[in-house]
Amino acid sequence: MKKIFSVLWVLFILSIFSFSVYGQPIKIVTENFPPYNYEENGKITGVSTEIVRAVLQELNIKVEIKVYPWARTLMVARHDENTLIYSIGRNQKRENQYKWIGVIAPADFYLFALKNRVDIKIKILADAKKYQIGTVREDLREQYLISKGFIKGKNIQSTNRYLLGFQKLLSKRIDLWSMPELTASYIVKKEGYKPEEIIKKVYRLDEVSSEGYYMAFGKKTSDEIVEKFRSALEKIKKNGTHKMILEKYLK
Repeated sequence: MKKIFSVLWVLFILSIFSFSVYGQPIKIVTENFPPYNYEENGKITGVSTEIVRAVLQELNIKVEIKVYPWARTLMVARHDENTLIYSIGRNQKRENQYKWIGVIAPADFYLFALKNRVDIKIKILADAKKYQIGTVREDLREQYLISKGFIKGKNIQSTNRYLLGFQKLLSKRIDLWSMPELTASYIVKKEGYKPEEIIKKVYRLDEVSSEGYYMAFGKKTSDEIVEKFRSALEKIKKNGTHKMILEKYLK
């Protein structure tokens, strides 16, 4: 009986530790952003989610992942202590707002148009200013376009939902849809279309397609915790776990 009690006590102690690192509770926030992170049948899944969970397993901790609209996700990660955010793109505006762990998933960003829109011609980014572009509020692509002189309410239509952008493209309420290639393909298929038959890439956003999506902590996180997560991410990259997860989604 004493032996059973001792085992149960150890498991209890481990369960307490699993919620924190060095006694500090960890929070994780993300958004519905398939195929990187999204809710399906009441469970949060996706390529980035699986990688984050692999990191947590490496650290022997369990943390509930909370899903919010993207603008709120950014705010929570910036203002709450010990809060991890994923999948987040890295740019100059965000550089000093977070403590960056590392790249977890690839991303290539494009302006998409309906395939039958033969009238849309874009050779340089400035050519897109005469069109209506659908973005998601505070996402990497919207921030990039604004930095290049695009204006909300003039040639940028901002929403909180990725699907709404595709619906607006279909109904021609926007001319261009700013999306990662994987996400655009996922949404189009979910809506019952074949991507190659309904949309086309008209311009690659090269300056924001160089690295991919990160996991990062808000600034109110100790460097000790950040280094623990960096080390764990590097371990799953070296042991092949990271590659295996990517291949499962990107094949």
